[in-house]
Amino acid sequence: MQLFDPTFIKNSWKVTFENKNYKRRFISGLIIWVAILFAFPIFFNYIEARNGIDLNDFIINSLPAYDVSTPTFLIIWSMFLLFLYRAINDPQLLLLFLWGFIFLSISRFLTIYFFPLNPPAQLIALRDPITNLFYGKTHGFITKDLFFSGHTSTQFLMFLCFKKKSDKYLALISTAIVGILVLIQHVHYSIDVIAAPILTYLIYLISKKVVSY
Repeated sequence: MQLFDPTFIKNSWKVTFENKNYKRRFISGLIIWVAILFAFPIFFNYIEARNGIDLNDFIINSLPAYDVSTPTFLIIWSMFLLFLYRAINDPQLLLLFLWGFIFLSISRFLTIYFFPLNPPAQLIALRDPITNLFYGKTHGFITKDLFFSGHTSTQFLMFLCFKKKSDKYLALISTAIVGILVLIQHVHYSIDVIAAPILTYLIYLISKKVVSY
């Protein structure tokens, strides 16, 4: 297979979509995904307006705050582009990540709602114009999107979904780096980052069962 072979991609998707189970799961997943994207700005603007709990986080308190928006942005979206390339060539990979993202988003809705937190005191706004669009913020920043870390969990979900070892290594490294960077910028508490891989792994197991046929 060439680096980018349109014929291979077309045939791969054509064969895959002939499977009714895949087609049903993919279309229903897309519908739910779109609904979640519409729910994002409503939910996050709601949680931003309410008061939460202030955590006394030893790790965060001992770290000076720095703006590391640029490296965080570059790592996150570089990994996403790699994943998108792999997913275009592998319909099964895309389906697994699609449902993983669905369950990840729903889980974060629940944990953020039931565990309201105020942001760390020295928080520096993370400048990510792409992600902010999903939050419904073009010039602002959601500060109470805390437990658990969406940035860290999304990187770890890609690690779990990737098939190539080299891709997995990259995703695992990016997970660790992004987790550290969001702590340095004080946009998350340490518990948000620590819990992310654990909860994401459970979500991944559920997603695998949903997409299996």
